[in-house]
Amino acid sequence: MACLVAATGGLIFGYDIGISGGVTSMDPFLSRFFPSVYQKQLLADDSNQYCKFDSQLLTMFTSSLYLAALVASLCAAPVTRLAGRKWSMFVGGVTFLAGCALNGAAVNVAMLILGRVLLGIGVGFANQSVPVYLSEMAPARMRGMLNNGFQLMITLGILAANLINYGTDKISGGWGWRLSLALAAVPASIITVGSLFLPDTPNSLLERGKADDARRMLRRVRGTDDVDEEYRDLAAASEASSAVERPWRDILRRKYRPQLVMAVAIPLLQQLTGINVIMFYAPVLFKTLGFGGSASLMSAVITGSVNLAATFVSIFTVDRLGRRALLLEGGVQMFASQVTVGALIGAKLGWSGVADIPAGYAAAVVAVMCVYVAGFAWSWGPLGWLVPSEVMPLEVRPAGQSITVAVNMLMTFIVAQAFLPMLCRLKFVLFFFFAAWVAAMTIFVALFVPETKGVPIEDMANVWKAHWYWKRFVTDDDAPRRGDLEMGKRVARN
Repeated sequence: MACLVAATGGLIFGYDIGISGGVTSMDPFLSRFFPSVYQKQLLADDSNQYCKFDSQLLTMFTSSLYLAALVASLCAAPVTRLAGRKWSMFVGGVTFLAGCALNGAAVNVAMLILGRVLLGIGVGFANQSVPVYLSEMAPARMRGMLNNGFQLMITLGILAANLINYGTDKISGGWGWRLSLALAAVPASIITVGSLFLPDTPNSLLERGKADDARRMLRRVRGTDDVDEEYRDLAAASEASSAVERPWRDILRRKYRPQLVMAVAIPLLQQLTGINVIMFYAPVLFKTLGFGGSASLMSAVITGSVNLAATFVSIFTVDRLGRRALLLEGGVQMFASQVTVGALIGAKLGWSGVADIPAGYAAAVVAVMCVYVAGFAWSWGPLGWLVPSEVMPLEVRPAGQSITVAVNMLMTFIVAQAFLPMLCRLKFVLFFFFAAWVAAMTIFVALFVPETKGVPIEDMANVWKAHWYWKRFVTDDDAPRRGDLEMGKRVARN
């Protein structure tokens, strides 16, 4: 229950991803706040479809949230470490609520962007604390499944936003966009209120010097009194953590090089899959491909539904098949899908961007995009959050997770800000650009990402010690003293 409530922090992130693209495809919203884009859209009906939504001000509305989330995630690290994970979630929820109020009542672009900045602060705090909370609270054998609940809530938020956009677009009077933006207060209220009832993790309690409370909490969440072995591991990790006075400096030390690379490379590559382009701008993209307004929103609902359904595949297989198998299969699937989408769009729109797209052809594009979304949803989607959060040792975990979120938000900002101008200039080649990155990240996983399923996070140093490349950075002193033989067998078996 604790993991389920905490995972609802993903709802606010997912809802925002889904809502922004739908709102920016609504004519009443565009004509009120972005009239130049609205006029360009009207004039583009018989001209270049690739460039009809190209506006830096419009993309700034979407991507300003992620720039704010980047800064907030760095500020959230000391809050998460000193006050506990749950209070970082609470701060995120309250700030997100304030942003909802501003956006729903916006009368000019400045109010919209200020609201988005507040939403971004909320997302930064929640995304920094929730994956850490889930990794620490879950037992090792279920860590993948429970941690993937965060991604499940993100996908649920995206789907809910797509459905709401589809409904509010039909409201007469042109105020449906206000309802879409204001309803973000619902997921924000869930995490805000829910965080008040969450128990602290044993790791966090130990980190703050509450040893007796930590032991009691460990017994409570494990459902048994036989927790001495795990408690000793946690206590040893906490003792090492308390000796670290400057985690931001220490994470740069050689022995943390594997974890630092994962904290930077995985979220960076996750955004270069192009998934947030599809999710942000799905309605805009489908409208560009010739779908009508309502049809483009329905197409976004379809991809959102596939995203949610495929996430369940990851939840039920990640602790059996492992992280690497899902990442590798998902990479191959996404690569093939991106190449196919690029070929389909290029064959019809070509370089000119002028063509009438038959309904059957457009449906084929949507179908291939659904294959792509499914591949992401059971691989890089959930595992892009799971792997960095589970490989971090306690002493640098908040700093490491902040780096992960900051890189994720920076790349999201860059990709969101650059997508519409790139679509206008690169045209269908843009999808081949993302396909190339998918190929590169699949090779990265094959060579450098070790298997971590079933490994207690306190014993993760032995995983690096057994890896062909990372073992050069990990000494015997960095690995746990207890159970080296058993751990080595487990790593080999995985």
